[in-house]
Order: sequence, then C-alpha cells, then structure tokens
Amino acid sequence: MLSPRLFHKILGVAFLLFPCCAQGKPAGSFPLSSFAQLPEDGIDQGFIPGFLPMVDNEVEDVIRQLEHRISRLEGVLHLEKMITESGGKIFATNGKRADFHATMKKCKEAGGSIATPRNPGENDAILYFVKSFNTYAYLGIKESLIPSKFQFLDGTQLTYTNWYLHEPSGKGEEECVEMYTDGTWNDRKCNQNHLIVCQF
Repeated sequence: MLSPRLFHKILGVAFLLFPCCAQGKPAGSFPLSSFAQLPEDGIDQGFIPGFLPMVDNEVEDVIRQLEHRISRLEGVLHLEKMITESGGKIFATNGKRADFHATMKKCKEAGGSIATPRNPGENDAILYFVKSFNTYAYLGIKESLIPSKFQFLDGTQLTYTNWYLHEPSGKGEEECVEMYTDGTWNDRKCNQNHLIVCQF
C-alpha cells in the first residue's frame, strides 16, 4: 500500500513539474466524490486524512486508483529524466535554470527543498540530472559564518562532502555550493543560473 509520506513526495514532484496543477488546472484528473475535510476537533482513528468515512472497499478502490495513476506518473517522469530516487528521497528537476535563491523558492513552492546530498547515493541521484542536462546545479549547502566552512541549510555540520581538488577556495567570497558534471562540488557565488534540482 502507498504510504502517505510517499504520496506527498509524488504530489510535490507533480507540482514542481506541472505548474498547471499548482495553479488549480489539473490535466486529466478524475473526481473523487468522497474528498472532504475532517472536523477540526481531531482525527478519528477510523478516518483517512482528507477523506470522509467510506466503506472499506471504496477506500481500497480509491487507493488502487491513486497507486495506479502515481505509478504511471513515476514511469513518465523516469522516462523523461525528470526524477530519480535514493535513500527514501525523490529528486526532481523541471529542466529550468535559476539562481540559488530562486531555486530554493521554486522547490519550497513545490513542497520540497533544494537538493542536498548526504551520502554518495544521493550525490549520484543529483549527478544524474547534472550529466543529463550537461550543466551545474546548486546544492542545499552554504558557507557558515566561518569562511571556507560549509554547512547544511538548517545549520548542521556536513557529514558527507565531495569537494573538487583544492575546493572550497572562495574564502568568504563564494557562499553557495554547485555540483560539477563529474559529481564533485565547488563553492560559487549564489547569482549564477544553474539547473533547478529539488528533493522530496
């Protein structure tokens, strides 16, 4: 059965890749007559969030339909080289470019965050896009208050790095981090237009 967490990840990817859906114009969606909001006094154990109580068979039928549609969407996105997966995360791109701050904003609007590799597998998942589009991508890493010391955007220390030889070298002048087409990292100013890659 599809977990709520995976469902929300796929939904976020869809909003990143299909702006018409985020603007309230879903293409080819099917109506679900049982969608409704739960009462505000709490969640009853018999409810699925966002659904009115339904007969078990109806719930299972709706879940099967959603799983089928999401599976098809994932297939299309993989075929179009728009999503990859690693370590329980889904990474996605819309193929467009933006500076660091616009990339963060676009990812947040889609319900995700800027791609942040925390291990070699996740680095490779992001590298897939960088190679496919033959361009660099910003990572969710920034320079701390100490020059040449970098950290995750939440302020925690880096537990994994993949710096290019002699990098970082900006010494306070280059506070963002980009991924090269070989998967290594470089510190860079935040105003370059790079491939938008988000994680969900």
